[in-house]
Amino acid sequence: MLSIQRLNVHIQTSHILRDVSLEVGARELVCLVGRNGAGKTTILRTVMGYVKPTSGTVTFKGETLLGQPTHAIAARGLGFSPEESAIFADLTVAENIEIATWTRASPRGEAERVEAAYAAFPRLRAYAGRGGTQLSGGERKMLSIARALALDPEMLLLDEPFEGLSPAIIPSLSESIAAIAVRGQAILIAESNIHHVPDSASRLYVIERGEIVFAGAPAEARRDAAVLKIIGGAT
Repeated sequence: MLSIQRLNVHIQTSHILRDVSLEVGARELVCLVGRNGAGKTTILRTVMGYVKPTSGTVTFKGETLLGQPTHAIAARGLGFSPEESAIFADLTVAENIEIATWTRASPRGEAERVEAAYAAFPRLRAYAGRGGTQLSGGERKMLSIARALALDPEMLLLDEPFEGLSPAIIPSLSESIAAIAVRGQAILIAESNIHHVPDSASRLYVIERGEIVFAGAPAEARRDAAVLKIIGGAT
C-alpha cells in the first residue's frame, strides 16, 4: 500500500535520511523504531508532503505522492497524527473530530465516521463538549488519532503516539490502535521505545542516524544483538 524507496532528505547542509526504503501492506501494522533524532518524524512528514526529498520515491497504492500538497495526500486516504498531537485547542472534542469528515470524500456518512472515532476511543465520548485546552496529554493523543480516523483513511501514520504518556494509559491506547488495525486500516507507527511496539505488529524497521539498519519481524529484532544495542537503549 505504501512504498518508500531509496529516500534521501537533506535539510540545509545535513543529510537526514539516507537511502531509506520501507513498505506497509494493506491491513498491516508496521513499526518504525529508533532513537529521538534518528529520522522517524522526517519520514512521516515526507510522506505527508511537509518535507521535500532530495531523491527517492514515495508511492501510495501505486501512485506517487511526491510533489503533491498535504491536503491532496490526505484526500487520497492517508491520515496523520503528529507527535505534538496538533489538535485545535479552541474547538471542542466533537468539533475536532467532525472537522476531519469535511476533508475527504467517503461513501460512509459523517455520523458513521464520527461514531467509528468514538468507538476506537470511548473515553472521548464523555468529553465531546470539552475544549481542547481542557484535555490531558493522553486525551489529546487519543483525540489526534480519532480525528485522523474520522477522515476514513485507508492508512494511518502515527508519530510517537505514546510519547510522554503516563504508563497507566499506554496499554489502553495500544489496545485501541491494535483494534483499529483489526478493522482494516493499515498503520505505520513511529516509536522511540521498543517496549511500546504493539504485539500485533507484523514488521519492524529500525532506523539509526537516518539509515534503516534492520527490517523484519519484531521477534527477530529482539534476538539481534546489533539491533538491541540501538533499540534497547531507545527512549
